[in-house]
Order: sequence, then structure tokens, then C-alpha cells
Amino acid sequence: QVQLVESGGGLVQAGGSLRLSCAASGSISSIGDMGWYRQAPGKQREVVAAITTGGTTNYADSVKGRFTISRDNAKNTVYLQMNSLKPEDTAVYGCNAVIRPRFRSTRDYWGQGTQVTVSS
Repeated sequence: QVQLVESGGGLVQAGGSLRLSCAASGSISSIGDMGWYRQAPGKQREVVAAITTGGTTNYADSVKGRFTISRDNAKNTVYLQMNSLKPEDTAVYGCNAVIRPRFRSTRDYWGQGTQVTVSS
């Protein structure tokens, strides 16, 4: 069974940094695009950043210049380095990935999420 598990969330003061990790595990044949999303209470889910297998990245305007997405294909892991955090970055952060499991069809997988809280 394929799953994505995030780690690295927590409480940080405004201006601080956090690094999130998301590891894919299970019977995996290949992983395509990976990304991070976030959802704050009462708000719609927002795609924060995405990265292709070749390393091309895209960011939401709200995090450009502050967040950096990266991946380690050997570890089936995607990272989100978050710097200069603001209170408005407070949300549940989750990862997603396009995964082809062994002997199954390719589809999107989503992690459960990890809470990030930025205090002012």
C-alpha cells in the first residue's frame, strides 16, 4: 500500500524557519510530479509549490522568495524549506505526488498533513 507521510511541522515565531519532509513508501514503481499544499481554517486548499521529476519548480505568489521545494528521488522524498515565516502561513501543510505503484495504475496520492503555526 502506497502512502505519503509528512513530518517537520510545529510552532515557530514570525520570521523563523521550518523544514517539512514528505516520504512516499510502499510498493512503488515510479514517482512523477510532487508538491505541497496548505489549508487554513475556513479557507480553500492552496497549492504552495510543485516540482517535476526533472527538478523544475513552481510556487504560489504568496510564498515566492521564501519557500523552496526540493526532492530526493533516491529516498522518494520531497521537502519544503520555509523561511521568513508569517502568521498568515499558519495552516495544515500536506504533500501530494503522482505515483505509479507496482502492478497498479498511476494516480495522485495525498498525505494527511502536518500543522504549521506561526506566532506573531
